[in-house]
Amino acid sequence: MNRMERPLKSNEWVSRELYSRITSGAILPGDKLPSVVDLAAEYGVGRSTIREALSALKAKGLLDIRQGGGTFVLTPEPAQLEDSSPAALKEDWLGRADSLLQLLEVRKVLETGCAALATKHRSADDLAALRETLRQMEQQLADEAFSEQADVRLHEQIAAATHNPMLIELMKSLSIRLHESMRDTRSLWFYAERQSARRLLEEHIALVDAIEQQDEALASSRMEIHLAKVEQVLRDKTATL
Repeated sequence: MNRMERPLKSNEWVSRELYSRITSGAILPGDKLPSVVDLAAEYGVGRSTIREALSALKAKGLLDIRQGGGTFVLTPEPAQLEDSSPAALKEDWLGRADSLLQLLEVRKVLETGCAALATKHRSADDLAALRETLRQMEQQLADEAFSEQADVRLHEQIAAATHNPMLIELMKSLSIRLHESMRDTRSLWFYAERQSARRLLEEHIALVDAIEQQDEALASSRMEIHLAKVEQVLRDKTATL
C-alpha cells in the first residue's frame, strides 16, 4: 500500500460514503436518493460537490439520474464493483489517514512557526490583506469551493507576513501537498461537524486577531489548536473502523 497516497477531494469523500452505503445494502436498488440540496446539508458540502459525487457513481452504473425526476439506485453488476469488503475499505482508509496525519505534522511545524513570526514582522498591508480575505470568507460562507480557496489563501498570507524569504520559499516548495492537506482536512471537518463553516471562520478571525495584537505565543497556540482539532476529527474517524 502506498502510504503517501493522495488524500481524497470533497466529492471523492462523498462518493465513497454513498458507494459504501449502496454496496453494503444500506441503500437498496430502486431507492430514491435525497435531493442534491438535502445531501449537501447531510454531508456539509456544497451542491456542486454532491453533483460531482453523483456523476461519478452514475459512471459506475450505480445510479440513474433522471432530469427533473430524481436519482435512483440501480442494481450493480459484479464487474462494476470495486473491492468493497470491510478489510479492503479499512486498509484504503488507513493509508489515506496516515498520509493526512503526516501532512498535518508538517503543517504544525511550519504554520505554528509562521503564525508566531508573523506577529513580529506583519505590516499594515499584510493585516489589510488578511482582513480582506476574512471578509470575503464571511460573505461567501455557503460557497464551499470559494471557502476552500480563501482558506488556502489566508494561510499563504500568514506565511507571507513573516517576510522571511526562505520560509516563504519552503512553503511554496510544499505548496501542492499543503493545499491538498488544507482542502481534504476541511472536507473531513465539514463531514464530522455540522455548521462548521461559521466555526472555522471564527477560528481564523481569532488567529488573525492574535497576529494583529503581536501576541506571539497566542498566535502560535491558536494555530496549533486549530490544526489539533482537525487531527482529532481524523483520529476519531479512524478509531471507528
